[in-house]
Amino acid sequence: MQLGTGLFTAQQRPDDDRAATDLYDEILDVTREIEAAGLDSAWVSEHHFAEDGYLSATMPTLSAMAAETGDIELGPCIALGPLYDPVRLAEDAATVDLIADGRLTLGLSIGSNPREFDVFGVPREERADRLADLVPFLRAGWSDGPLDYESTFHDVSPEVSITPKPAREIPLMLGGAAKPAVRRAARQAEAWCAPSALSVGAVKKRVEDIRTVRDEEGIDGDFQTYVIQHGWVGDSREDAWETMKDGYFYIQRRYEEIFSGEAVDELDAERKEELKEQAIFGTPEQVTDELETYSEALGDDIHFIFRTYHPGVGTDEMVDCIHRLGDEVAPEL
Repeated sequence: MQLGTGLFTAQQRPDDDRAATDLYDEILDVTREIEAAGLDSAWVSEHHFAEDGYLSATMPTLSAMAAETGDIELGPCIALGPLYDPVRLAEDAATVDLIADGRLTLGLSIGSNPREFDVFGVPREERADRLADLVPFLRAGWSDGPLDYESTFHDVSPEVSITPKPAREIPLMLGGAAKPAVRRAARQAEAWCAPSALSVGAVKKRVEDIRTVRDEEGIDGDFQTYVIQHGWVGDSREDAWETMKDGYFYIQRRYEEIFSGEAVDELDAERKEELKEQAIFGTPEQVTDELETYSEALGDDIHFIFRTYHPGVGTDEMVDCIHRLGDEVAPEL
């Protein structure tokens, strides 16, 4: 099992009086510690027009993270594919990959938030088709020579050559839990990312479906499964939960607003208990035991994104958790 962390969002809770520059400095500080701790990857997330400053510019942030590191895998988990101009995304992703010396994995999804689609002027009902069109566009744009691809949604001459070209094929990771999204990843990408709401059994069912689709349709090449889950490593289960819960509940409340497009003042008790059950937290031994259930169900070749970036939890606390993850959990997996 590979083990990474994130997802950097640069969100500013109402009780956090730091300047926005401090939040982005924190991302770079923690990214350096992720590599120093011996973990495998660091990830950002994307949303727009959020009052708490949720990170919107994935590629500039990843470029800065790439310049601060030398070995770890980097990527958006995940970028909102239908909202991008495909030429700019092809250019920017190739640039990040060159700066990172071939360490970018480009995660994409169809998106959800109605306001984001309205402001970008993208019909929400086209989002799945736009993502399906974006993937071959990117591959064509990164290949040698002219684009040689006619997009359904973007008026770009197939004779144009998009530059720069990445030094290698950038792996694409697609997200989503619904069967069409999972099968889209199986057919079009090199990886699939399992959302944090899925149980181990639900992830296993989808991984088996991916393998079936690729086998039946004769799709060759390696395929990576990524799994996201929120969590924390502490001195005890109680200590870990108390440290992470406020930031964890904050971001989950904000997600409910983002996905629904409606205000959510507070998560109810039932939802909080459900979220606590989903999270992985405790001592290094307890966290290791829970992560091993994924290896037992899915095999050792999964990449687990252990989500330790909870807004407002504190930089020193995050760094300590990350080093415990690298020093005391990763060697046992």
